[in-house]
Amino acid sequence: MAFKKRTTEAAALEQYRVSLENVKTQPTISSTMTEYGYTPEVIGVGENLFANTLLVYNSNKTEDDETSAAKAVFKGKLNLLTSLYRAHRKKAKVVFRNDPVTLNLLGIGGSQPDSYVNRMGMMKKFYAEISSNEELRTKIIRLKVAEEEFGQASSLIVETETARADYLREIGESEDMTKQKDTAFAELDDWMSEFYAVAKIALEDHPQLLEALGLSIRS
Repeated sequence: MAFKKRTTEAAALEQYRVSLENVKTQPTISSTMTEYGYTPEVIGVGENLFANTLLVYNSNKTEDDETSAAKAVFKGKLNLLTSLYRAHRKKAKVVFRNDPVTLNLLGIGGSQPDSYVNRMGMMKKFYAEISSNEELRTKIIRLKVAEEEFGQASSLIVETETARADYLREIGESEDMTKQKDTAFAELDDWMSEFYAVAKIALEDHPQLLEALGLSIRS
């Protein structure tokens, strides 16, 4: 009986835990299953599979949590940077509306690209030109822009790129751990499937005891 229709992996793990515990502690189940080859040593194999699956299951949850946290940090940095850039870009387009050369120099002559890489490239170019040209800064500042905002934006670019690298690393680690978890579950499911099949035969004269293994029985 593999848990092909289980509602959650957590529910499967709990049932497996109960089964492996009760096959050792319930006297009738223990002695009967021993007669069918499920000695303490064989049960130990199942327990080892369970322990490994539980370990990678918890590790996978941890990796997923870390991925979510890293994503939140990245999105937060990117949103702050985008908001700041949007305000600066809008004002710069007003200041240099009759200066196509400067608009092109700042990379704000056309529409904003959709992709992250291209948008980041546009923002990096904008702030690189602003930071190296005092005349441009002075003209934009007159529209109620604090000069320190340009430095803040430049710092946010670095922080955003670092946060994105962290996020992508966490995605990779999470996906790798998910693979390990799926492999562990497949091995444990297979072992428990045979265990339950044998238990149904071994306990045919004691059907109520199947409930101690987490198996439902017909009334």
